[in-house]
Amino acid sequence: MTSNSSERPPRARPLPPPTARSSVLEILLQSGESGDFLEHRLERIPGLQALSEGDRRLAQEIAFGVLRNRSVLNHIIASRTDGRPQRPVLRGILQMGLYQLLFLDRVPDHAVVNEAVLLARQRGFSAQSGFVNAVLRGVAREKDACRQTLHALRLKQPALGWSHPEWLVQRWAAVLNEADLQRLLAWNNSAPTTLARVNRLRTTSQDLLARWSSEGVEATPVPVDWADSDAVFALGRHPSLETLGSFREGGFYVQDPSTLMAVQLLDPQPGERILDLCSAPGGKTLAIAERLKNTGSIVAHDAHAGRLDLVRENAQRLGVTGIELQPNPEFGGPEDLFDRVLVDAPCSNTGVLRRRLELRWRIQPKEITRLAAEQLQLLRQAAPRVRPGGVLVYSTCSLEPEENEQVVEAFLRDHSGWTESARRSLHPVRTSVDGAFAAKFLRPV
Repeated sequence: MTSNSSERPPRARPLPPPTARSSVLEILLQSGESGDFLEHRLERIPGLQALSEGDRRLAQEIAFGVLRNRSVLNHIIASRTDGRPQRPVLRGILQMGLYQLLFLDRVPDHAVVNEAVLLARQRGFSAQSGFVNAVLRGVAREKDACRQTLHALRLKQPALGWSHPEWLVQRWAAVLNEADLQRLLAWNNSAPTTLARVNRLRTTSQDLLARWSSEGVEATPVPVDWADSDAVFALGRHPSLETLGSFREGGFYVQDPSTLMAVQLLDPQPGERILDLCSAPGGKTLAIAERLKNTGSIVAHDAHAGRLDLVRENAQRLGVTGIELQPNPEFGGPEDLFDRVLVDAPCSNTGVLRRRLELRWRIQPKEITRLAAEQLQLLRQAAPRVRPGGVLVYSTCSLEPEENEQVVEAFLRDHSGWTESARRSLHPVRTSVDGAFAAKFLRPV
């Protein structure tokens, strides 16, 4: 948060007591020290699903905001408490209060402090409620100065100020100028927009927009040059998606447009036989099926067989047919070939940090080296499955050259006669979509 008035923090209102406060705290506590938290666990949080839609959204906003900014919030807490360690519950309560005071606008300071004190008492920390009160009131009195300090910290110590691992920020700083580095870190800490791809196997863009309007969904087209101009929409205010008839009936699939870039390079044609080597949860598989118009066939493989259930469920909802779910990496003999093969490889996911709340606290430098070796091996396994003259596409959602360009170069060195016909990368700083990389290879005839 900067002191620049043109960059005002998002508006919010105080959380209603007491259910939402407790729900937010439970999200933070269940995330653990490693930040190992995924959004699909939200339904397990007591009381959260009982909230109104507005209160649930606000509770999630505060919880996710705390997780994204945890390092700097803990730094502020330490600076206000002489570095004394705090019990997890008290630390979570202070994090919630600080986030509302410094990152949200027009939340009355007295309400933030009072809610934090009440929550401390409810959780059995009545003796420490005065301490919570003192810390938060002190920050509230010095809010402008604290925001200026935070802005300076982001410039001088970006890893701490933006709550990212130091090694990862140093890696990016080596290839980005200072302004672009700041933009990338800010992007990672921003709340992602809900984006939806129209499922043309069920509906048209025009009909879906009319349906959304009747359902209270605000939608704005997201034009990108690798997909049709009316294929993807950003959803503004909307009810819970699972409650919408347009969702249950398969009218759309929640999907960032960056994931469609690899499908565009693959360019599947009706009637063809396609292999999606790392399919789950199925976003690219389903987009391929739409392009095939439910003709031809798709073999959807994933090393984790249980994850293929997600592909099956989504395919049924979207009316996709012709998908064979295959957990076994062996696809038959030399005659079992495919017109096109997609290797959407497991990767570090550094291009989607804003969507993967737990990732920045879990990823380690050695993972990038390990993943690059695994990715190259997947390409080597996929190549024999491509028919002569066929297409192989490799993709990741990583920003790291070891997982992208260097894997491509290693593959080409190993496969004489293969040619690279296209390569593209999407970077949040330049494209305002999630990071992605894809390369297209042609097998010699």
